[in-house]
Amino acid sequence: MKKRLSLEDELFYIGLAALPLGVGAICLYRYLTVILPPIPCFFNTFFHMYCPGCGGTRALSALLHGKILLSVWYHPLVPYTAVIYLGFMITQGLHRIGVKRVQGWKFHIRYLWIALGIIIVNFIVKNILRLCFGILM
Repeated sequence: MKKRLSLEDELFYIGLAALPLGVGAICLYRYLTVILPPIPCFFNTFFHMYCPGCGGTRALSALLHGKILLSVWYHPLVPYTAVIYLGFMITQGLHRIGVKRVQGWKFHIRYLWIALGIIIVNFIVKNILRLCFGILM
């Protein structure tokens, strides 16, 4: 009988697979933005509001260029996700290679609730700034 993997094991392996897939997606995005015209945001076009994901691409680009505060300004979920991902993967990796002092981070549902809260607050604040004060992000 096969031993069932723990949730942390599954998440660690998914995280390992996500890294090359993410790099590939970034390379593909950079290639396609050169040859294809930009696609307008449906939410912005029809509702004249920022969508909950607006700024995510700019935030990722800023984070990859080391501009952490700018990344937070564009979309705070991106640096939050990077911190959770890196913290989980590094601590789990060190724990797996036998570093006894390091206890790997465990998954907690509150990480997802915090992410949902970040998305909601970001959506509300950006649209208040846009609709009430005319500040475009």
